[in-house]
Amino acid sequence: MKLLIYTHKITPRVKYVFKHICTRVLGVQIEFTSVVEEFIAHQGLKISYTKQPLGNELFIQSHYLLFEDGVSDIEILIKNWSNTKCFFPCGSRSSLPFDIFAASFYLLSRYEEYLPYVADDFGRFPPEESIAYKYHFLKSPVVDVWAYEFKAILQEQFTNYEFPIKEFELKPIIDVPVAYKYLHKGIVRAIGGTLKDLVGFNFTEIYDRFLVLFKLRKDPYDTFKWLVNNHKKRQLKPVFFFLLGDYTVYDKSINYQNKHFVSLIKSVADYFEVGLKGSYLALDDKEVLKEEKQRFEAIFNKPLMHTKNSFSKLKLPLVYRNLIDLEITSDYTMGYVSEAGFRAGTCTPFYFYDLDYEMQTPLKINSFCVLDYVFRKKINASAEIKSLIDAVKKVNGTFNLVVHNYTFSEDDQWKGWKKTYIELLDYSTK
Repeated sequence: MKLLIYTHKITPRVKYVFKHICTRVLGVQIEFTSVVEEFIAHQGLKISYTKQPLGNELFIQSHYLLFEDGVSDIEILIKNWSNTKCFFPCGSRSSLPFDIFAASFYLLSRYEEYLPYVADDFGRFPPEESIAYKYHFLKSPVVDVWAYEFKAILQEQFTNYEFPIKEFELKPIIDVPVAYKYLHKGIVRAIGGTLKDLVGFNFTEIYDRFLVLFKLRKDPYDTFKWLVNNHKKRQLKPVFFFLLGDYTVYDKSINYQNKHFVSLIKSVADYFEVGLKGSYLALDDKEVLKEEKQRFEAIFNKPLMHTKNSFSKLKLPLVYRNLIDLEITSDYTMGYVSEAGFRAGTCTPFYFYDLDYEMQTPLKINSFCVLDYVFRKKINASAEIKSLIDAVKKVNGTFNLVVHNYTFSEDDQWKGWKKTYIELLDYSTK
């Protein structure tokens, strides 16, 4: 049975956000109509989304946001609602006190990132500029929470309808900016690294380097077998992202033609999905990204599907348009590097909506909630991440957790993270 939605004007924005909330979050198929007679005659699930109710139906008063084009400076008034917060309040006749569809569109489209803001040192949109951070709901997947509030009123009105059950999923994202700390970097980089350590009197580093180079100790960043085994054991499906860009001041990966590096990538791909970690220079240059894509596809002889940007740098809409032009269908860059939370307000994968062209694109966005750097030095890291996992479990969403291969190296800054990570995996899968 489909949910029939009456609205006075069926716009791309209306179709986009109703599809996300009703179908992707709640699993309910939908249809639209702007014909009053058709709506009144319909006997199944139905709601009206317009300015005034047609009769005594389930009615949600619409905000003007979904019926306009372009971007303007919209007044946002945040209010408490049940155990969450929301904006775009409705009148007393509305079945919901807020227009959750307009509010969700504002967050999903990253509307605020098209408005003027103060960027960080890397040109990124910082969490402090977002309304979610300013009004303390960044750590809640509010779009999904609102969707379940909507589900509750539908269940109350249509008691015979059985809603599909969606299950919680943990999706580890393994970021590999450099596969090895010492190995396979060439003689020039090995000598340069040793000289740098000598100048800095870092004799422990010199000692470790030579133990690895002479095969007396495993390279500390080579944690791939450990990662593969622990994810296989728990039947999880992580995605690994490998950097194939040229060596620059920003990116210091292994040469993409190194046979050991290529062999590593292929061995990981035998078990899990792999994608391209776009280099820093590729973020603003489509030709550089195209070359890195070709390198990836030459290894696998199949199209590149997944990407994640270096430094989690994301400038809308340019970066996503470049991915679309290169026929890349899935990106994992959306998130913050300095704060945990839900940048787009959701824990359900969604599609990029281009506000300039007013259209849903085919690029699927997998927004991450946690980046390991945020919790690197926190004593209570495990407890804080578990609370975020709990928030996603309540709405049966997808918890995207970004870690790096060197997170499990047991370097001083990452001591204990192997244990913490296993604890989080087990907590998520129990």
